[in-house]
Amino acid sequence: MNRTLVIPSIDILHGKTVRVVQGIPEMHTSDYGDDPIEMAMLWRAENAKMLHIVDFDASQRQSKENFELVEEVCDSVIIPVEYGGGIRSFNDAKEIFSLGVYRVVIGSLYFDNPTDYAKIIDTFGSARISAAIDVIDDEVVTHARRDRTGIAPVEHAKNLLKFGVERFIVTDILRNGMLGDPNIELSRKIALETGVKVTHSGGISSYEHLLELQKIIDSGVDSVIVGRALYENKFSCQKIWRIAETDIFS
Repeated sequence: MNRTLVIPSIDILHGKTVRVVQGIPEMHTSDYGDDPIEMAMLWRAENAKMLHIVDFDASQRQSKENFELVEEVCDSVIIPVEYGGGIRSFNDAKEIFSLGVYRVVIGSLYFDNPTDYAKIIDTFGSARISAAIDVIDDEVVTHARRDRTGIAPVEHAKNLLKFGVERFIVTDILRNGMLGDPNIELSRKIALETGVKVTHSGGISSYEHLLELQKIIDSGVDSVIVGRALYENKFSCQKIWRIAETDIFS
Protein backbone atom coordinates (compact mmCIF):
# COMPACT_ATOMS: atom_id res chain seq x y z
CA MET A 1 0.00 0.00 0.00
CA ASN A 2 1.36 3.40 -0.96
CA ARG A 3 1.75 5.88 1.88
CA THR A 4 1.55 9.66 1.79
CA LEU A 5 5.08 11.03 2.06
CA VAL A 6 5.40 13.53 4.92
CA ILE A 7 8.03 16.18 4.14
CA PRO A 8 9.17 18.37 7.06
CA SER A 9 9.65 22.02 6.16
CA ILE A 10 12.62 24.05 7.36
CA ASP A 11 11.88 27.72 6.81
CA ILE A 12 14.90 30.02 7.08
CA LEU A 13 15.22 33.75 7.71
CA HIS A 14 18.59 35.38 8.51
CA GLY A 15 20.14 31.96 9.07
CA LYS A 16 17.55 30.93 11.67
CA THR A 17 14.63 28.53 11.64
CA VAL A 18 11.29 30.34 11.52
CA ARG A 19 7.69 29.26 11.36
CA VAL A 20 5.28 30.65 8.82
CA VAL A 21 1.71 31.87 9.21
CA GLN A 22 -0.12 32.76 5.97
CA GLY A 23 3.20 33.20 4.18
CA ILE A 24 4.62 35.55 6.83
CA PRO A 25 7.68 34.21 8.69
CA GLU A 26 7.89 34.53 12.46
CA MET A 27 10.93 33.83 14.59
CA HIS A 28 10.83 30.26 15.84
CA THR A 29 10.98 29.77 19.61
CA SER A 30 11.05 26.01 19.95
CA ASP A 31 13.11 24.36 22.68
CA TYR A 32 15.02 22.74 19.85
CA GLY A 33 16.61 26.03 18.88
CA ASP A 34 16.92 27.99 15.69
CA ASP A 35 19.65 26.07 13.86
CA PRO A 36 18.38 24.72 10.51
CA ILE A 37 21.17 22.12 10.41
CA GLU A 38 20.13 20.71 13.76
CA MET A 39 16.52 20.63 12.59
CA ALA A 40 17.51 18.80 9.42
CA MET A 41 19.38 16.20 11.44
CA LEU A 42 16.49 15.84 13.86
CA TRP A 43 13.94 15.25 11.09
CA ARG A 44 16.28 12.75 9.51
CA ALA A 45 16.64 11.00 12.89
CA GLU A 46 12.84 10.77 12.91
CA ASN A 47 13.01 8.95 9.58
CA ALA A 48 12.10 11.78 7.21
CA LYS A 49 12.64 10.70 3.62
CA MET A 50 12.90 14.24 2.22
CA LEU A 51 13.24 17.83 3.47
CA HIS A 52 11.70 21.04 2.16
CA ILE A 53 13.61 24.31 2.64
CA VAL A 54 12.12 27.76 2.17
CA ASP A 55 14.69 30.57 2.02
CA PHE A 56 12.84 33.78 2.87
CA ASP A 57 15.90 35.98 2.44
CA ALA A 58 16.24 34.77 -1.15
CA SER A 59 12.53 35.04 -1.92
CA GLN A 60 11.99 38.45 -0.35
CA ARG A 61 15.34 40.20 -0.94
CA GLN A 62 17.16 38.06 -3.53
CA SER A 63 19.83 37.56 -0.87
CA LYS A 64 22.29 34.66 -0.96
CA GLU A 65 23.15 34.89 2.72
CA ASN A 66 21.74 31.45 3.48
CA PHE A 67 23.34 29.59 0.58
CA GLU A 68 26.28 28.27 2.61
CA LEU A 69 23.84 27.11 5.26
CA VAL A 70 21.68 25.34 2.66
CA GLU A 71 24.78 23.56 1.38
CA GLU A 72 25.59 22.44 4.93
CA VAL A 73 22.07 21.10 5.35
CA CYS A 74 22.43 19.09 2.14
CA ASP A 75 25.77 17.73 3.36
CA SER A 76 24.40 16.84 6.80
CA VAL A 77 21.67 14.44 5.64
CA ILE A 78 21.55 11.60 3.13
CA ILE A 79 18.03 12.33 1.90
CA PRO A 80 16.89 14.63 -0.92
CA VAL A 81 16.49 18.32 -0.12
CA GLU A 82 13.96 20.47 -1.96
CA TYR A 83 14.56 24.23 -2.08
CA GLY A 84 12.24 27.15 -2.67
CA GLY A 85 13.36 30.74 -2.52
CA GLY A 86 12.89 33.29 -5.24
CA ILE A 87 14.46 31.51 -8.19
CA ARG A 88 14.28 34.21 -10.87
CA SER A 89 16.48 32.86 -13.64
CA PHE A 90 18.17 29.80 -15.09
CA ASN A 91 21.43 30.83 -13.41
CA ASP A 92 19.68 31.03 -10.04
CA ALA A 93 18.50 27.46 -10.43
CA LYS A 94 21.94 26.32 -11.57
CA GLU A 95 23.56 27.87 -8.51
CA ILE A 96 21.05 26.28 -6.16
CA PHE A 97 21.61 22.85 -7.67
CA SER A 98 25.36 23.33 -7.17
CA LEU A 99 24.72 23.49 -3.40
CA GLY A 100 23.61 19.88 -3.41
CA VAL A 101 19.87 20.51 -3.63
CA TYR A 102 17.96 17.72 -5.34
CA ARG A 103 14.82 19.61 -6.39
CA VAL A 104 13.97 23.29 -6.80
CA VAL A 105 10.58 24.92 -6.41
CA ILE A 106 9.68 27.50 -9.06
CA GLY A 107 6.65 29.75 -9.12
CA SER A 108 6.82 33.37 -10.26
CA LEU A 109 9.40 32.65 -12.96
CA TYR A 110 6.65 31.25 -15.17
CA PHE A 111 5.16 34.74 -15.38
CA ASP A 112 8.42 36.70 -15.45
CA ASN A 113 10.63 34.64 -17.74
CA PRO A 114 8.96 31.59 -19.30
CA THR A 115 12.01 31.00 -21.51
CA ASP A 116 14.23 30.41 -18.49
CA TYR A 117 11.45 28.38 -16.88
CA ALA A 118 11.47 26.01 -19.83
CA LYS A 119 15.28 25.96 -19.96
CA ILE A 120 15.52 24.85 -16.33
CA ILE A 121 13.21 21.91 -16.97
CA ASP A 122 14.92 21.00 -20.23
CA THR A 123 18.39 21.15 -18.64
CA PHE A 124 17.86 19.49 -15.27
CA GLY A 125 14.80 17.36 -15.98
CA SER A 126 11.22 17.64 -14.82
CA ALA A 127 11.80 15.24 -11.91
CA ARG A 128 13.99 17.88 -10.27
CA ILE A 129 11.42 20.67 -10.55
CA SER A 130 8.34 21.37 -8.46
CA ALA A 131 5.95 23.97 -9.83
CA ALA A 132 4.59 26.11 -7.00
CA ILE A 133 0.92 27.06 -7.12
CA ASP A 134 0.21 29.53 -4.31
CA VAL A 135 -3.46 30.38 -3.91
CA ILE A 136 -5.54 33.01 -2.11
CA ASP A 137 -9.33 32.88 -2.49
CA ASP A 138 -9.08 30.55 -5.50
CA GLU A 139 -6.64 32.87 -7.29
CA VAL A 140 -2.98 32.22 -8.05
CA VAL A 141 -0.60 34.66 -6.35
CA THR A 142 3.08 35.27 -7.10
CA HIS A 143 6.20 37.12 -5.93
CA ALA A 144 6.20 35.98 -2.31
CA ARG A 145 2.39 36.06 -2.34
CA ARG A 146 2.28 39.80 -3.00
CA ASP A 147 0.80 39.86 -6.52
CA ARG A 148 -2.54 38.50 -7.65
CA THR A 149 -2.73 37.07 -11.17
CA GLY A 150 -6.45 36.79 -11.76
CA ILE A 151 -5.90 33.16 -12.79
CA ALA A 152 -7.68 30.20 -11.21
CA PRO A 153 -5.35 27.49 -9.85
CA VAL A 154 -6.62 24.69 -12.10
CA GLU A 155 -6.27 26.89 -15.18
CA HIS A 156 -2.72 27.79 -14.17
CA ALA A 157 -1.85 24.15 -13.57
CA LYS A 158 -3.06 23.21 -17.03
CA ASN A 159 -1.02 26.03 -18.56
CA LEU A 160 2.10 24.61 -16.88
CA LEU A 161 1.63 21.20 -18.49
CA LYS A 162 3.09 22.43 -21.77
CA PHE A 163 6.46 22.86 -20.02
CA GLY A 164 6.53 19.21 -19.03
CA VAL A 165 5.88 19.81 -15.33
CA GLU A 166 5.48 16.54 -13.42
CA ARG A 167 4.85 17.85 -9.90
CA PHE A 168 2.93 20.72 -8.32
CA ILE A 169 3.20 22.06 -4.79
CA VAL A 170 -0.22 23.47 -3.99
CA THR A 171 -0.51 25.92 -1.08
CA ASP A 172 -3.66 27.65 0.12
CA ILE A 173 -1.92 30.63 1.70
CA LEU A 174 -4.74 31.54 4.07
CA ARG A 175 -4.56 28.04 5.60
CA ASN A 176 -0.76 27.98 5.80
CA GLY A 177 0.50 27.74 9.38
CA MET A 178 -2.97 28.33 10.83
CA LEU A 179 -3.33 24.80 12.26
CA GLY A 180 -6.93 24.77 11.09
CA ASP A 181 -8.50 22.81 8.25
CA PRO A 182 -6.36 22.18 5.15
CA ASN A 183 -7.78 22.77 1.68
CA ILE A 184 -7.26 19.19 0.59
CA GLU A 185 -9.98 19.45 -2.06
CA LEU A 186 -7.93 22.04 -3.97
CA SER A 187 -4.93 19.72 -4.17
CA ARG A 188 -7.12 16.78 -5.18
CA LYS A 189 -8.87 18.79 -7.89
CA ILE A 190 -5.58 19.93 -9.46
CA ALA A 191 -4.21 16.38 -9.41
CA LEU A 192 -7.34 14.96 -11.06
CA GLU A 193 -7.67 17.73 -13.65
CA THR A 194 -4.02 17.50 -14.78
CA GLY A 195 -2.93 13.93 -14.09
CA VAL A 196 0.20 15.35 -12.44
CA LYS A 197 1.53 14.44 -8.99
CA VAL A 198 0.72 16.96 -6.27
CA THR A 199 2.40 17.78 -2.98
CA HIS A 200 -0.12 19.35 -0.61
CA SER A 201 1.01 22.27 1.54
CA GLY A 202 -0.75 24.32 4.19
CA GLY A 203 -3.10 23.76 7.11
CA ILE A 204 -2.04 20.29 8.24
CA SER A 205 -2.42 20.15 12.02
CA SER A 206 -3.36 16.63 13.05
CA TYR A 207 -3.01 12.94 12.35
CA GLU A 208 -6.59 12.98 11.08
CA HIS A 209 -5.54 15.36 8.30
CA LEU A 210 -2.83 12.92 7.25
CA LEU A 211 -5.44 10.16 7.13
CA GLU A 212 -7.60 12.35 4.88
CA LEU A 213 -4.68 12.73 2.49
CA GLN A 214 -4.01 9.00 2.60
CA LYS A 215 -7.57 8.37 1.41
CA ILE A 216 -7.01 10.41 -1.78
CA ILE A 217 -3.52 9.20 -2.64
CA ASP A 218 -4.87 7.48 -5.77
CA SER A 219 -5.88 10.91 -7.10
CA GLY A 220 -2.20 11.83 -7.38
CA VAL A 221 -1.79 13.77 -4.12
CA ASP A 222 1.08 11.62 -2.89
CA SER A 223 2.93 13.86 -0.41
CA VAL A 224 2.50 16.68 2.07
CA ILE A 225 4.74 19.43 3.42
CA VAL A 226 4.31 19.97 7.16
CA GLY A 227 5.90 22.78 9.12
CA ARG A 228 4.41 24.42 12.20
CA ALA A 229 2.43 21.35 13.30
CA LEU A 230 5.62 19.31 13.54
CA TYR A 231 7.45 22.01 15.47
CA GLU A 232 4.56 22.27 17.91
CA ASN A 233 4.20 18.51 18.48
CA LYS A 234 0.70 18.15 17.05
CA PHE A 235 1.07 14.48 16.11
CA SER A 236 0.77 11.32 18.16
CA CYS A 237 4.05 10.07 19.64
CA GLN A 238 5.99 13.21 18.68
CA LYS A 239 6.47 14.22 22.31
CA ILE A 240 7.88 10.78 23.07
CA TRP A 241 10.34 11.15 20.21
CA ARG A 242 11.29 14.60 21.46
CA ILE A 243 12.06 13.37 25.00
CA ALA A 244 14.16 10.54 23.63
CA GLU A 245 16.16 12.82 21.37
CA THR A 246 16.67 15.98 23.44
CA ASP A 247 20.35 15.18 23.98
CA ILE A 248 21.20 14.33 20.37
CA PHE A 249 22.81 17.67 19.65
CA SER A 250 23.98 18.69 23.16
